[in-house]
Amino acid sequence: MGLTVLSVSCGSQKDESVMVRNELQVSFSEKNHALDNNDNFSPDDRFLCYDTRGTIYNKNLGNCKSIEKVEIATGRETVLWEPESVTGEEPAPGVAAVSWHPAEDKVIFIHGPLLSEVKERGYYGIRNRTGVEVSADGTGKIIKTDCRDVSTGRPTLPGAHRGGTHRHEYSRNGNRIGFTYDDFLLPQFDRTIGYMEPNNAAPEGYTHYFAVLLKPVETGKSKPGEIEKAYGDSWVDREGTMRAFVGKVRSENGLDYDTALFVADVPEDVDVTTSYSGDKDNYPKPPEGVKIRRLTYDLTVHGVVRGSPDGNKIAFLAEDENGIKQAFIIDSRSIGSNFAAENHPGQVSRFSSDASSIRWHPSGDWVFAVVNGNIAALYLGEDDNFGATFWLTNDEKERTELVVSNNGNMLAYNMLVPDKTGTRLYKQIFVLEPEMEKLRSVFK
Repeated sequence: MGLTVLSVSCGSQKDESVMVRNELQVSFSEKNHALDNNDNFSPDDRFLCYDTRGTIYNKNLGNCKSIEKVEIATGRETVLWEPESVTGEEPAPGVAAVSWHPAEDKVIFIHGPLLSEVKERGYYGIRNRTGVEVSADGTGKIIKTDCRDVSTGRPTLPGAHRGGTHRHEYSRNGNRIGFTYDDFLLPQFDRTIGYMEPNNAAPEGYTHYFAVLLKPVETGKSKPGEIEKAYGDSWVDREGTMRAFVGKVRSENGLDYDTALFVADVPEDVDVTTSYSGDKDNYPKPPEGVKIRRLTYDLTVHGVVRGSPDGNKIAFLAEDENGIKQAFIIDSRSIGSNFAAENHPGQVSRFSSDASSIRWHPSGDWVFAVVNGNIAALYLGEDDNFGATFWLTNDEKERTELVVSNNGNMLAYNMLVPDKTGTRLYKQIFVLEPEMEKLRSVFK
C-alpha cells in the first residue's frame, strides 16, 4: 500500500502528520457487510466475519439473514450461518453482531427464535435472543451457549436467563463471554451487563452458565449514585476479571442522571453458580464476589469502552469542556477519578469534532479513533510525545466500525459503496496497513 507523509499544524494539540495510505476494498457482493465494531478478525488475521443487516427490508437485526466471513487476500465470501427466516415487521430468527473466538475457528453472534419456535417464543426482539456459536469453516456446525427460560410458574432455571443477550465478546483467553442483557419477565429494569462461562451445571443442551454482573435499580427509582442502566461494556484484561462499562447513574441532586465509567471485578475463582437466575417477581443477581467500582465523576462518558492489551488501562470517549467526544484513558484499577496515573493524564485527544469507534493497537502504545470519517492514531507511549496524533486518512469519505487485527498490522472498517447501477449503497469492508513503526520513526 502506498504511503505519503504530509506535515500539518494543529493549534490545539501537538504538530500532527497526515499519513495518507491506499485503501483496499475486500468485499464486493451486493449486500451489507457490517463489522459492528466487534472482534471481527480471525485468530490468524486472514478473515473478517460480518453480518448482513440492512440488506433486506430494513435495518432491524431481526431481518438480518446471515453470518459470513470474507478472506482478505482474495475477497472470497463464505456463508457461515443462514437459517430459514421470515422477513417483515415481525421477523425471525434474526442473526447478527458477530465476533470471532480469540484462538479457535468459531464465531459467536445473537440468534432470535427459529421459525419452529416462533409459535412458542414470538418473533425477534431485544428480549428474545441468545448467543450461538458456529464453526467458521463453513460447515454450519452450531453450539448453543446460553439457555433462555421465561417460565412464570416456577423460578428461572439456574444458569439460564429470561430475556436476550447481545454483543457477545470473548475474554482474550477465551474462557468467558461478556454481553449486554435485557430482561423479558421484568422489563421495568433497563439494560444491564452479564457474563457466562462453561460449567457442568449449565442447563441441559447448553454449554455456558449465565449470570448478570450488575442488578440495576428499577427505572426511575434510583437514589443518588445508583445505576439504572449498564452498557458499552468490554473486557479489560486477558483473563476476563474486569469488565468495564458505562453506567447511567443517578446524580447527586437526586433528579438528573450521569453517564460514568465503571468496572465490574470478577475474580477468576468466582463460582458462577452462586448467581441467582430470578423468578417472575425477582430480578437475577450476580455471583458472590463480584464487585462494582466507579472510576469517573464529572465526565459524560459515551460509546464502548476498551481495555488495553495488558489490562492496565481503559480507553473511553467522554465530552470535553465544549461537549466534543474525546479520547480519554484511565488506570483500570483506579477508584473515583477522572485521571489516570500521574504520567497518563486523562484526556488524550483534542479533536474539533466527535470521535467514535475507539480501539487499541496490540502494542498498547496507540489508540485509534474515527473522526469525521477519517482514522486517527493517538500515541500513548511513556515519553514526551504522549498524545501526538497522526491521521491515517484525510478525505471526505465516511469510515465506520473500526476494527484492529490481532497482530496490529491491519485496520478494517466499513464504507458505503454504490452498486453497479448506482441506485443503492451497500456497506462494504475496507482495510489499510497502519505501519506503526513508520509513525513512531517520526519522533526520532
